[in-house]
Amino acid sequence: MAGSSLLALIDDIATLLDDVSVLTKVATRKTAGVLGDDLALNAQQVTGVAADRELPVVWAVMLGSLRNKAILVPAALAISAFIPWAVTPLLMIGGAFLCYEGFEKIAHKYLHSAQEDETHHAELVQAVANPEVDLVAFERERIRGAIRTDFILSAEIIAITLGTVAGKSFSTQVGVLVGIALLMTFGVYGLVAAIVKLDDAGLWLSRRASDAQQALGRGILVAAPYLMKTLSILGTAAMFLVGGGILTHGVHIVDSWIKTSAHASGALPAVGGLAEALVPMILNGVIGVVAGAIVVAVVTGIKKLRA
Repeated sequence: MAGSSLLALIDDIATLLDDVSVLTKVATRKTAGVLGDDLALNAQQVTGVAADRELPVVWAVMLGSLRNKAILVPAALAISAFIPWAVTPLLMIGGAFLCYEGFEKIAHKYLHSAQEDETHHAELVQAVANPEVDLVAFERERIRGAIRTDFILSAEIIAITLGTVAGKSFSTQVGVLVGIALLMTFGVYGLVAAIVKLDDAGLWLSRRASDAQQALGRGILVAAPYLMKTLSILGTAAMFLVGGGILTHGVHIVDSWIKTSAHASGALPAVGGLAEALVPMILNGVIGVVAGAIVVAVVTGIKKLRA
């Protein structure tokens, strides 16, 4: 009896771990849009920080991110346990916010003047160069700002993951949420640390004796700014895809229409399979852009009225 009980326990644990693994993979794919934007945003947060302080700042923000998730994961589990009907509305809000962030980034040059951006950049440069500025206080302010940004993005990730595991057992929900929280935190900030030190690595290689190392270093120095730009573009596009997908899944009529359209496109000769895969992505992206434009217009109007 004891042996069979032990085997049953092992089987339950194995099944649980398998469910957690599969659902974690699904949740990771769904949160990829937030991940791309998270990388770009957090790498930008250390702009203006002295080079020898970049990694300590990233470390401090990562610890803040872990604290954020230590708050968000239990809150998500409590919502799932006591008010599960709130999961879909929260997902819809998160999806709308993703679309808003994406469209706001596109419309930034129209909503903010070039002079505002130049002034902000000049303030950062002066803060680092001015010996009278308290760099410790400056760093702490940047860290607090980065942690606030992380809280919003982490809430989106946890909300999307919660929607993935809704209806599963409590132990599976705990495993997936904790797994995603740790994976996203260490994954994102590990990559952020690598990205912000790319220029230092390129500079170090460019000063080596080997011609090959010098060429590689110069290549890294040239490629680093484009990497940040590419991450930002991909993150923005993914935000529309993920945010639009969340919104469409929350509206049954729209979700059914997209599935019907995708199925119909699958009948096209030669390109049916590709079309069936691309049509949902395109429609979700278009809906995400439209939703983002609407939310930006509403938020901008409210700001103007308050001003």
